[in-house]
Amino acid sequence: MKKFVGIIVALLLIVGSWGFAGTAEASDMNMSRVQSPVLLARVNTADAKRKELVKGKLDLNNSDVREFRRLPGFYPGLASKIIQNAPYNDVQEVLDIPGLSNSQVERLQANIDEFVITDVEASMNAGGDRYNPGLY
Repeated sequence: MKKFVGIIVALLLIVGSWGFAGTAEASDMNMSRVQSPVLLARVNTADAKRKELVKGKLDLNNSDVREFRRLPGFYPGLASKIIQNAPYNDVQEVLDIPGLSNSQVERLQANIDEFVITDVEASMNAGGDRYNPGLY
């Protein structure tokens, strides 16, 4: 019986220490409305941005080069030009990229409905991730 009580007390101490660690973490992150420090969850900003996107559309400010493969004639050359000239405020701005050939402009015009613009998400644009998202 003493061993059983000892195990229960040890488990309660471990769970309690997690709670205190969560409280410190919450105060470090300036989260004033955290109700339960044990249930504190981190939000993956890239996943949150993906949920915001319109299904089936390519976000000109956040999509990586591989996502352009579904559009014929975009991968890798035209997709790279689109990424290099981001961010965009309007979908039509993609037609004003300097150095586009006539066929590239026609391709963009034919697929303009496939694009959407959202705010730039740092987690999706950091480093060279739009060119090499690490998907092999």
